[in-house]
Amino acid sequence: MDKQHHSHQQLSLAKCSRQQRCSEWIFRDVPSDITIEVNGGTFALHKFPLVSRSGRIRKLVAEHRDSDISRIELLSLPGGAESFELAAKFCYGINFEITSSNVAQLCCVSDYLEMTEEFSNNNLGSRTEEYIDCVVSKNLEMCVEVLQQCENLLPLADELKIVSRCIDAIASKACVEQIASSFSRLEYSSSGRLHMSRQAKCEGDWWIEDLSILRIDLYQKVITAMKCRGVRPESIGASLVNYAQKELTKKSCLWSQPRVDVVTGSTGHERLVVETIVSLLPLEKLAVPISFLFGLLRSAVMLDCTVASRLDLERRIGSQLDIATLDDLLIPSFRNAGDTLFDVDTVHRILVNFSQQDDSEDDLEDASLFESDGPDSPSQTALFKVSKLVDNYLAEIAPDANLKLSKFIAVAETLPAHARTIHDGLYRAIDVYLKAHQGLSDPDRKKLCKLIDFQKLSQEAGAHAAQNERLPLQSMVQVLYFEQLRLRNALSSSYPEDDPKPMVHQSWRISSGALSAAMSPRDNYASLRRENRELKLELARLRMRLNDLEKEHVCMKRDMQKSSSRKFMSSFSKKIGKMSFFGHSSSGGSSSPSKNSQRTESRATERT
Repeated sequence: MDKQHHSHQQLSLAKCSRQQRCSEWIFRDVPSDITIEVNGGTFALHKFPLVSRSGRIRKLVAEHRDSDISRIELLSLPGGAESFELAAKFCYGINFEITSSNVAQLCCVSDYLEMTEEFSNNNLGSRTEEYIDCVVSKNLEMCVEVLQQCENLLPLADELKIVSRCIDAIASKACVEQIASSFSRLEYSSSGRLHMSRQAKCEGDWWIEDLSILRIDLYQKVITAMKCRGVRPESIGASLVNYAQKELTKKSCLWSQPRVDVVTGSTGHERLVVETIVSLLPLEKLAVPISFLFGLLRSAVMLDCTVASRLDLERRIGSQLDIATLDDLLIPSFRNAGDTLFDVDTVHRILVNFSQQDDSEDDLEDASLFESDGPDSPSQTALFKVSKLVDNYLAEIAPDANLKLSKFIAVAETLPAHARTIHDGLYRAIDVYLKAHQGLSDPDRKKLCKLIDFQKLSQEAGAHAAQNERLPLQSMVQVLYFEQLRLRNALSSSYPEDDPKPMVHQSWRISSGALSAAMSPRDNYASLRRENRELKLELARLRMRLNDLEKEHVCMKRDMQKSSSRKFMSSFSKKIGKMSFFGHSSSGGSSSPSKNSQRTESRATERT
């Protein structure tokens, strides 16, 4: 009530002040002979100044010349009483300033009142046109302000081409600013080459904040014109992000914690904003952050936007899904209370788009054969990243009691078989699902576990799966069998090449496989576990033996080094003795070689 009373008080004060201002600039000594009514406001004026400038008032007065008209009502005058007051001042020759905040109103009211050069030279219409062309069009901020004023003057402002001229000027100025900032970023590298320095935000994109005040229909026209003029996709994307964050966070919590109860009356504008921004997104990848695309998608799902908008967002997200995070994929479900917590269908369609996009890229690159099949190609790297992302997503949604088995399997099977090099993540997700849905039948559990390639489990995951009672018996037998093969291969690689034991183990593997096929699953399970224990013990013994051999090798090496140093000292002393510097007899020297040879032979026999 206080706010309404305050607003009514302001309105009455505005009317009183307008009447006071009107009484100040009209001729006081000449009584008024005509009253003009404009949107509830009355102006006591004189016919001659108005008729000399306004063709519309001249025609109305001429039509009622016989009755001597004294009252004229101007219906739907653009800009209301405030605009008419400025036009009346112009008719009376009262000076006032034309600015960017009133030029659009003056241009429209001059057209409505037919204040053209036909009735008076240098009339209000030509003055406003000159101001728009010479002043407004040269300044981007003024163009945005004029566009904002045109929001309440449509469609007349559009017919007078005020909107189109401002939009063209904004697009041209933004393009020029962008080119100028690009030139200012040019610099020479250490090698003498000219390159462009990287900045977090281009200085030529200062207009992004200014455009956020526009209404969505005018903003759409401005962005479309900028695209045609060649403004960078990154700048367009930054402007869309800034506009969406301001418009969609004014009245709702769409951008943070989504709400479930939506008021229909307040979502019409937000739905229009989301659909318009989706239509304006640049075609280039990474022009906008993928988190922004997911935010738009959440809003589109919540606001029940058109199917075309949602499919477009899903396609864009699917083309760059490898840079998404788990939080991005966790899109809340806004349907019935009995549905899943997260929107699994939307994520499944995104994955289908990613797989189809990956297949199309492979088809296009088949001729080159450089990137389509290589393990280090970008598409293969993207597959690895997305496979980990999907496995984490499945583990996150698996505890949902309302999640159907068909949806879980559909999401897991979307990626091709070669996308997962290791199945630990998928096994973890399936284990979580089995733990949360203990009422699954045996056929459903077998169907679910068929997704896992037990050969691609790590040693830790395989050990866990071998003791996981939630898995079907057939799956546990497969896990034990592949673990047994892994242990046998490890044992085979531990023997030297000339040892015939690897062949024995290979034949044992073949016979064990044939035997396991003939045995019952329960007996097969028990025998495999027994063989695995024996293989583990044998592998442990081999490792201990290998450690002992390494220690013996180190000791032998140390002894050899010591013996070689002793040989060197003895040979050195012999050479000095043969030189007989101190006058030793030749007979004494002749008997020494035989003794030395006997000592060396005895030492050699001791070492052997």
